[in-house]
Amino acid sequence: MLQFFKYVLATIVGLFAFFILSIMLLGAIGSAFSSGSNVTEVKENSVLKLELNRQIVENAPSEDPFEGLFQSSNLKVGLIDLKEAIANAKLDPNIEGIYLKAEYPVAGISTLEELRNALIDFKESGKFIYTYGEVMSEPAVYLNSVADRIFLPEVGDIEFNGLSAQISFMKGLFDKIGVEPVIFRVGEYKSAVEPYVRTNMSPENKEQISSYVNSIGNHIYAQVAESRGLTVDEINETLNNPVGSAEEALEKKLITDIGYYDQFEDALREKLGLGVGDKISMVGIKSYGKAKKYVESGDRNNRIAVIIGQGTIYSGEGDSESIGSDSWIEELRKAAKDRKVKAIVLRINSGGGSALASDMMWREIELAKKEKPVYASMGDYAASGGYYMAMPCDTIVANPTTVTGSIGIFGMLFNAQELMNNKLGITFDGVETHEHSNFPSMVSDMPQAEKNMIQRMVNQGYERFTSKAAEGRNMEVEHLKSLAGGRVWTGLQAKENGLVDVLGGLEDAVELAAKRTGIEDDYQVRYYPKAKSELEIVMEKISEQSQVSLSKKLGALAPYLDEFNRLIKSDHLQAKLPYEVIWE
Repeated sequence: MLQFFKYVLATIVGLFAFFILSIMLLGAIGSAFSSGSNVTEVKENSVLKLELNRQIVENAPSEDPFEGLFQSSNLKVGLIDLKEAIANAKLDPNIEGIYLKAEYPVAGISTLEELRNALIDFKESGKFIYTYGEVMSEPAVYLNSVADRIFLPEVGDIEFNGLSAQISFMKGLFDKIGVEPVIFRVGEYKSAVEPYVRTNMSPENKEQISSYVNSIGNHIYAQVAESRGLTVDEINETLNNPVGSAEEALEKKLITDIGYYDQFEDALREKLGLGVGDKISMVGIKSYGKAKKYVESGDRNNRIAVIIGQGTIYSGEGDSESIGSDSWIEELRKAAKDRKVKAIVLRINSGGGSALASDMMWREIELAKKEKPVYASMGDYAASGGYYMAMPCDTIVANPTTVTGSIGIFGMLFNAQELMNNKLGITFDGVETHEHSNFPSMVSDMPQAEKNMIQRMVNQGYERFTSKAAEGRNMEVEHLKSLAGGRVWTGLQAKENGLVDVLGGLEDAVELAAKRTGIEDDYQVRYYPKAKSELEIVMEKISEQSQVSLSKKLGALAPYLDEFNRLIKSDHLQAKLPYEVIWE
């Protein structure tokens, strides 16, 4: 009887919790729909507050009505929304300046550079940028360096010690558990497989990483030096002898003021001409998205379609963190057929993925070019499969710090026979009608004939990649191959060797496309795919919540589960960047 009452009580509690959650969700949905048409009234003498302590992605919902209902370790803000808000604030007579709250922004270097350039453009209006942080990571220092005044409390922490690239190697793990990676690749620099078969970087891999990391570092630290009124030598001296306190940061001119938040607010009041204790009128990025638009939207019949592709490339449907060839191609086809769209810009932010999916998208780009001009804009990454998407475009525009190239293909299978047989005690047996009916098997040694077959496929894939790249770049194949072999380049280096045409951001690519079609005086930019619906957001939040919970349980092992999931989802042949650059 006691068990019966326990079950009844548990059921009642569960139903009550579900009822409360449903009310909260319905309330949030209703609030989202009811507030969708509200216009934000920006008061005179206001400050635009940019909260950047989150992940900055290409495109994100401008309004997330469910943010407060779910625990999330991955809050996002869209780069597009940020740049549009900054451009509008530049013209808004009620906005006097920007409060930049950037302590630990999570973004690639090219993303931060485009955002930084937008802030520099904002300052040309004569308006101010102030920033305050209790801590400042290195990306924050890079971004905050454009500010007129930079506040850090006397006990605040600041990181400014240079770039590094580190790779995790899993060969030792595979050796211990009895899993043998079976590798096929072309190109001495195609090092995506190294973490599975080595315990350290190959000389070729170390050479290319050192080359592009130094290229990026030279570029961004020269920008910091210019913004802070320093020489490059002075910046390098600081990087080699990192600051350890706010006083040292002030002495080295990385900040302008040592002060707490109340002192930062006093400085803002003084700049705004307010009295002591007067309330500062601030408007956040979400609210400002509903404010009056001062940037002209342009002729809706003359459109530039920007098709965003971010994340790993897969066949099938994509999502906010991956490029699915089927859904991406659908967007491209619609833009190619739309008479109002005069040109297409592909915004690529991908380290690659499936060679098959990349080739399917390449074909559709070739077809779209017959309808209208197609330009490529490279974000943080446009490498391997990401470069495969860019190479057929009429013009390729890359940021100086874009990581690109990596023209190569690899294949990888796993032989788990030892794990199954000797570690777990699981054996297999069966019958076959032909010699290779069981190909490929993950629980037995692969015959040399089958290995040769896969290697031939990889070689053929590489020949297709390089020949199509050479055609797209109007190069001789042999010259293109001298730049390929899986070698990674920065945008600066790729511009020098001919893999890209123009250095610049998304806006530069859009302007070039508009000029090409003769609509540069009056056009409208549309972004695809369109923003998510409220229902899509809540479903994503529910999925994300389960991932957050699992990541907490796994702790330090969580990244390895992510990598395993990517391997399971991947095709056998990959055109993929060997790693991501983590800037901490």
